[in-house]
Amino acid sequence: MHAWLCHDPTGVDALTWTELPTPEPGPGEVRVAIRAASLNFPDLLIVQNKYQMKPALPFVPGSEFAGVVDALGAGVTHLHVGQPVACMPGTGGFGTHAVAPASLCVPLPPNFEMVHAAAFILVYGTSHHALIDRAQLRAGETVLVLGAAGGVGTSAIQIAKAAGARVIAAASTDDKCALCASIGADVTINYTAHSLPQAFREAVKAATSGQGPDVVYDPIGGDFAEPAFRSIAWRGRYLVVGFASGPIPSLPLNLMLLKGASLVGVFWGDFAKREPQANAEMLGELVRWYGEGKVKPVVDRTLPMTELKAAYAHMGSRSVKGKLVLVN
Repeated sequence: MHAWLCHDPTGVDALTWTELPTPEPGPGEVRVAIRAASLNFPDLLIVQNKYQMKPALPFVPGSEFAGVVDALGAGVTHLHVGQPVACMPGTGGFGTHAVAPASLCVPLPPNFEMVHAAAFILVYGTSHHALIDRAQLRAGETVLVLGAAGGVGTSAIQIAKAAGARVIAAASTDDKCALCASIGADVTINYTAHSLPQAFREAVKAATSGQGPDVVYDPIGGDFAEPAFRSIAWRGRYLVVGFASGPIPSLPLNLMLLKGASLVGVFWGDFAKREPQANAEMLGELVRWYGEGKVKPVVDRTLPMTELKAAYAHMGSRSVKGKLVLVN
């Protein structure tokens, strides 16, 4: 097998495409012949030694991938050789083969495209957990999605629409706003054109007839967090999903008091570990929604697995719409 190996987590340039022994699965594990793997923001942080998880060196990055089971470890009964799966073990995806815990592999129906499967678990798991579980989103409510053209943002638009909500999508360019509208957003806001806090608040106010959004989905943090929270409706729920823009914002606690609003943390990874049965049921529902056409990953482009460094560079340009996927 071949894989991108990280001996020293000093950045993307330190990764090398290396021939390695093909691993054998241990008890409770499967080996997957990888067909596709998606690039997520944590995949950049982990090779820069900036992620909370610090894998033992050397390691193969790539948190999420899809492929076909080609070997079973002892005790694995719910999967079989030849079974298409999507996996989210946290590492191992940027190669031709990987061993993963069978419990972290989701069986896929035959009609699930591998490129879509590789771009599915993290973003849709995060957004479903955020909107349906943590925010208890109800039909008829309004959701403001920040960073709406990215992987988690596009999944949040689709899940909110599947739940019967009205969606306001905020993105940084007109092209990204057009993408958001094409997948169901009812209103879009180009926040580069409304970069001042008051201008952004006025745009949100106009989009909600002065009421404000019931739910704010925020995977980016940074400068738009406070004006977004100041715009929230009475009893609103502000979902803290991530900080893709870099800075972690500080919010005055009196804002929660004045709006009767909630600041809600979203950590899908820990939810999956602490509540595995609930997570499995959620992922099963999302696979069914894919089959029903309610959700479909937005793929910016696919590249050969050997072009991982070019994919990282494209992600760093902040021009990606949806997800980048590498294929074997």
